[in-house]
Amino acid sequence: MIISRSPLRISLGGGGTDLPFYYQKHGGFLIAGAIDKYIYIAANKRFHKSIRLSYSKTEIVDKVSEIEHPLFREALKLLDIPDTIEVVSIADIPSGNGLGSSGAFIVCLLNALHAYKREYVPLYQLAEEACKIEMEILGEPVGKQDQYASAVGGITAYTFNKDGSVELQPINFPNGSLAELENNIMLFYLNKQRSASEVLSDQKKKSEDKQYDEAFWQSMHRIKEMGQEIKVSFETGKVDVFGSLLDEHWQNKKRLSSKMSDPFIDECYDTARKNGALGGKVIGAGGGGFLMVYANNGQKQLTEKLEKLGLRRELFRFDFEGAKIIANFRKS
Repeated sequence: MIISRSPLRISLGGGGTDLPFYYQKHGGFLIAGAIDKYIYIAANKRFHKSIRLSYSKTEIVDKVSEIEHPLFREALKLLDIPDTIEVVSIADIPSGNGLGSSGAFIVCLLNALHAYKREYVPLYQLAEEACKIEMEILGEPVGKQDQYASAVGGITAYTFNKDGSVELQPINFPNGSLAELENNIMLFYLNKQRSASEVLSDQKKKSEDKQYDEAFWQSMHRIKEMGQEIKVSFETGKVDVFGSLLDEHWQNKKRLSSKMSDPFIDECYDTARKNGALGGKVIGAGGGGFLMVYANNGQKQLTEKLEKLGLRRELFRFDFEGAKIIANFRKS
């Protein structure tokens, strides 16, 4: 029995510049933080010569090619595991909520399968294999942020070069400022899920439409610049600057797609701003999932106001371990 664990993430600045349509032309930059909400994968040798998968449904098949779940199917293909295996997945938070669950899932799955084969692979390789499956093999309109953030953990600045290579730089916080950041970021579940692919596909379409060219690209460039400014604010201990930049970040992000927000999300955001939040945004592609706000005081009143709108606060801490094998009981 192998049990693997990988963290979900929150995007802290520059989100969207990890998408190929942007970084292949301009190079991308963002900051993401892994959090203590996890995907778990258990893999075990199966008695019967078949494959059993358990997630939101159960599949029992004889061949990898018969698997319906695309991530399971392509991971087993990539690592050349033909049969006689059972794999079970469990998540702290379900998919479709903007926390990078599909990227975390495939990283967690690949880590479990490599351990199942008695192979050690570096975290960078796990992230790249996950990107290959999602972006190249399956052609999903996603970027590289989720896979890397889940694999390496921590609060990290990522530079996405035009050739697709990725450079990592962990953020060094002055004494006390990391705890301040962690205490002032608040996550609220919006009670609505969305398809990231739908929102990201809409952004990609706009990037190819000349009528959106100037305004669209200006918003994307500014989002990248803010990611770099947020990095400076973290490293100089001025974390409240991050909170203020979040508001501008969100206004630019909404210009990228009409699917990014809706009247209810706007109401929730406006309520947060009127009750002490310096700024905030919907995490991930937008349209649902979690609203992240930054408030350095008045958190009790802010929470009460948002709860009256039907939101639920989700407490968290940052994760600095990344993807890991938490149990290895394999006998043969």
